[in-house]
Amino acid sequence: MSELASRREPFAVATVTKTEGSTLAKVGFKILISPECDVVGGTLGGGCPEGPIVEVARAAMRDGVAQVVRVHLVDTERAVAGTVVSPTAGEIYVETNCGGTMEVFVEPMMPTERLVIVAQGGKDDIEGALVHLGKALGFQVVVVDPVPVLEETPDVLHEADGTDLGPIAIGGRDYVVVLTKGERDVAILEGLSRTPAKFVGLLASRHRLRGNIAELRRRGVSESFLNALHAPVGLNIGALTPPELALAILGDVIATKYGKDVPHKPLDG
Repeated sequence: MSELASRREPFAVATVTKTEGSTLAKVGFKILISPECDVVGGTLGGGCPEGPIVEVARAAMRDGVAQVVRVHLVDTERAVAGTVVSPTAGEIYVETNCGGTMEVFVEPMMPTERLVIVAQGGKDDIEGALVHLGKALGFQVVVVDPVPVLEETPDVLHEADGTDLGPIAIGGRDYVVVLTKGERDVAILEGLSRTPAKFVGLLASRHRLRGNIAELRRRGVSESFLNALHAPVGLNIGALTPPELALAILGDVIATKYGKDVPHKPLDG
């Protein structure tokens, strides 16, 4: 578990919480399920119930939602009847001769969501406000800045220009905001286009953005990435001050987090 967590990989733990009748597993038996949906530790008393539980874990790691399921260890006729004839949510029927039932709590362990701020260097009040509000909202705040000047310390600080984000290992629970003000915009966005980041936003004027988009297309960056790019980043709330702009940016992030993606004006708007 520590190894998977250190690599910021999701995993799941399935624990037997109750048994009825004859079962090989006892209360407290558990298995550890890797991101690839392999059982990498523990046991539920045998392979028969573990396969269906792994499929529950797959969904739990995708949705981030824990679930309790009842596993019925029954003969072939009852297994077919329960699975095909009258399936019930949260009920799994496994063909075996045990005859008992066990309840299993499947808990996904997801990496902490990160707000990754790629900054220009030097004092930037928007960057500072994003650090403060990001931490208040529960994100692990990662700052990539070649010359950081911050009043509040982020959770992680990389003193780098952001053109190589490999050491940060951008993943599917990362929200990246680029504040490079024209410097390194294209190189950074091109690199981000090859990551599974949940959100990529760029703070830019519409004139600069059009130039960036044209250069990214010339470099072969996919249209799917360009269409998903939040640029200019931030909700249209009339923000003027750095804290207001940071609030607008994080509003955009939160909307994406909960599947409420806010459309942006067209480049020619």
